Amino acid sequence: MNWKKHKLPALLMLMIVVYSCASMGTPDGGPYDEEPPRFVRSSPKPYATSNKDKKIAIEFDEFIKLEKTSEKVVVSPPQLEQPDIKASGRRVLVNLMDSLKPNTTYTIDFSDAIVDNNEGNPLGSYSFSFSTGEVIDTLEVSGTVLGAADLEPVKGMMVGLHSDLNDSAFLKKPFDRVSRTDSRGRFSIRGIAPGKYHIFGLMDGNQNYLYDSKTEMIAFSDSIIIPTMEAAMRQDTLWKDTVTVDTIKTVGYTRFLPDDIVLRAFKGINDRQYLAGSERDKENHFVLSFSAAADTLPTLKGLNFDEKDAFIIESTPRNDSICYWIKDSLVYQMDTLEIQLDYLYTDTLNQLVPKTDTLFLANKLTREQREKLQKKANEEKEKERKKREKKGDTLQVEPTKFLTMNVDAPSAFDIYRNIYVSFEEPVASIDTSAIHMEVKVDSLWQPTPFLFVADSLMPRQYQILADWQPEQEYQLTIDSMAFKGIYGLHTDKVQQTVKVKKMDEYGTILLNIKGAGTNAVAELLDASGNVLRQQPVTVEGTADFYFLNPGTKYYIRLFNDRNSNGVWDTGDYDKKIQPEEVFYFPKVWEMKANFEFEENWDVNAIPADKQKLDEIKKQKPEETKKVQDRNKERARKLGR
Repeated sequence: MNWKKHKLPALLMLMIVVYSCASMGTPDGGPYDEEPPRFVRSSPKPYATSNKDKKIAIEFDEFIKLEKTSEKVVVSPPQLEQPDIKASGRRVLVNLMDSLKPNTTYTIDFSDAIVDNNEGNPLGSYSFSFSTGEVIDTLEVSGTVLGAADLEPVKGMMVGLHSDLNDSAFLKKPFDRVSRTDSRGRFSIRGIAPGKYHIFGLMDGNQNYLYDSKTEMIAFSDSIIIPTMEAAMRQDTLWKDTVTVDTIKTVGYTRFLPDDIVLRAFKGINDRQYLAGSERDKENHFVLSFSAAADTLPTLKGLNFDEKDAFIIESTPRNDSICYWIKDSLVYQMDTLEIQLDYLYTDTLNQLVPKTDTLFLANKLTREQREKLQKKANEEKEKERKKREKKGDTLQVEPTKFLTMNVDAPSAFDIYRNIYVSFEEPVASIDTSAIHMEVKVDSLWQPTPFLFVADSLMPRQYQILADWQPEQEYQLTIDSMAFKGIYGLHTDKVQQTVKVKKMDEYGTILLNIKGAGTNAVAELLDASGNVLRQQPVTVEGTADFYFLNPGTKYYIRLFNDRNSNGVWDTGDYDKKIQPEEVFYFPKVWEMKANFEFEENWDVNAIPADKQKLDEIKKQKPEETKKVQDRNKERARKLGR
């Protein structure tokens, strides 16, 4: 044998064998568990009748855990004492604390709270039922709860049924059957007996299943609910993978009706009057807050100062927030103001009665602290003076302190807006002759008419209105001394130039509206839901929005203004008044310059729960919990 001839191939073979032995693949642990837990047995049995045991044990084929029990698990009829619900190995244990009601179907709706212990695969929409009587009830109703003002899905609201059709049942009795809305506002009430019901939504703050506080958000339907069921057909899709359809087959199922209930949730007007708070947030003014609107202002009496002509009062239109500016510096420099406050208060009989409170409004800083800060400021000023003096800068003039005035007048001016002038403190006097508006004509400035008016909603804000013309240039001049504040300061001279945009820089939306109420109002919104403009719908059913800036996304909302007051109004359960209906146009307009959109809109063409676009919803739907489907990824990595 020629060893040299065969030496190299033999060595190569040996190396390959050794490498192969050293490179054995690491086992990947096998397929993932993608099966949700499966029911094995329970005590009592599912849909058991004549059950008297308050303890329920439900066993599955693997170890399980519960996720977000307090949010997802609902027991019906509602339990005044919260049941004990926990996972223990392969079992879910439920201990009902309330006494069992006779001849009643109990349903424990777990939603997708039950998952396997290792992989978190959800069992799905699982519920367990039993009856204390000889019959188990199986009817269901379902629907959606939306915010009445903005059609936002309402998450976590209790939705319940009353078989007692008296209006007082909602105020005095817990629900017969309950459910809770998910992140999409959806609810499904199970285990209902045949009959007639009223349906309600309740954001139950004190968990007593009663509407007993005007601070609780509620919803109610004017219609009586009659649960029924019918045989129906639907199409089920089987998938080969995430993108490929295997087969589509038609299957029969039981459809429970009604399944399209829409409840509009709202907070009623809290008409109980009381002092909600008092705050001296600055030394020269304080704010009183009341719980509800009032027809009159409270009466103040100074106990350690003279209150006569002591204040400039700024109040909201509802008189529920009142700001008192203190005019006298000797008064506002006091460490604590002692005030006797007389106002109307709602008593336990819901009657307005006179009430007197004594308020002690303390300055945030004591006189000693303020003097210390002033001393430090004077020392810093003196130090700066000496530093300048060493540099030879002997001419030091103390700058004049002016009343702060903010002028909102962008140089690129929109034709539809006005100029705003605002102040940080109340104005004592205004010299309108010191305000001038001019328009440029052939390179010369010429006076042009304008109006100067106080803003009806914003204290210390004023508007300058003029007949603005496109492409024209305007100059606003406010002379010094035009405004004088209550603390003696006056304004400096201001001069500002604006140029009105061209007409072809704007877009337009023209709406032809069908199905709206007699006194409807269309609103133009931005992406954050802020109202940019309002437009009453005409008798012909039109509402037009002109001068819209290009590159901006616009949305449209409409409400039926039943009382013609120009604002959306909430509901009142005591008076059986629903909140004013709101509709959203299910479209976004990205505006283009010199472009006109004309749209036909039937406000009732699309169900309310599908009108508002997902992109502007603040309550985003949570992702439906599914099996992770990781075996496909594992097979891909293994080349299978």
